[in-house]
Amino acid sequence: MDLAVCVPAVIALLPVYAAVALLVRLKLGSPVLFRQQRPGLYGRPFHVLKFRTMTDATDAEGRPLPDEARLTPFGQLLRKLSLDELPQLFNVIRGDMSLVGPRPLLMEYLQLYTEEQAKRHDVRPGITGWAQVNGRNAVSWEEKFRLDVWYVRNRSLALDLRILVRTVVKVLKREGIQQQGQATVVKFAGSGEMENVS
Repeated sequence: MDLAVCVPAVIALLPVYAAVALLVRLKLGSPVLFRQQRPGLYGRPFHVLKFRTMTDATDAEGRPLPDEARLTPFGQLLRKLSLDELPQLFNVIRGDMSLVGPRPLLMEYLQLYTEEQAKRHDVRPGITGWAQVNGRNAVSWEEKFRLDVWYVRNRSLALDLRILVRTVVKVLKREGIQQQGQATVVKFAGSGEMENVS
């Protein structure tokens, strides 16, 4: 199903890819794509692809500024429309990801998961997932991981189709894009402990 959906989608969306890439290049500069190592199936690393939404602004000592200072109005628009996620269709075609599955997070989180939370890596990560259609970034990390593990235990083609339909609704409504009071999300620091992303 991943290939049957993604290959035609990439072909159909080529004009959109070209337009977004050009706008990112003009408004944010190079590189157009954001690449970051994330854990895939069984925690094996791969490079997730996204359209860039932040500037490279740094402080006087060369350290990146906080997310809210680097996230431009244009970048916020890309995130609201979920256009920044489009390059992940290539991750699906390459076999790094699936259309549906737990979202790939940061490599540094692997050592912070409980044994139960780590089960989210028993399937390929997805562009969208059960947690995304049940709150996305507006729910706590613990709730998000609980939803991820529930999906792993109950996944089916019917559930995947249900998630895809609900994802379209969420994108159109632009719900759950960020946590309350945050430019993006609060960084996970282990169950019961969180710190602000910097």
